[in-house]
Amino acid sequence: MKKLVSVGIFSVLTGALFVQPAAAEAAADIAAASATGWASGLKYLAAGLAVGLSCIAGGIAVGQIGAAAMGAMSENAEISGKALPFVGLAEGICLWGFIVALLILML
Repeated sequence: MKKLVSVGIFSVLTGALFVQPAAAEAAADIAAASATGWASGLKYLAAGLAVGLSCIAGGIAVGQIGAAAMGAMSENAEISGKALPFVGLAEGICLWGFIVALLILML
């Protein structure tokens, strides 16, 4: 246990040596970004939120629809063709989020 703690502390200390030059570069990038204004930063944040939230919602929808479809197919195998379009509709939520993100970035 002591060896694991000492390795962890050593890793953090040596990592700090490498992060310090990167932090100076990041500070310069932040200063340059603040000169361009808040609009560009918020644009990227909005695009990321559009894709992220739509993909999370699409994943939840596909999970629930897939579970229900598998349950229905276990009772009647002929229903599998009717369940696939609903899964495709749920995946379309992610596509719409991506399209909205592209529109945000292009405008």
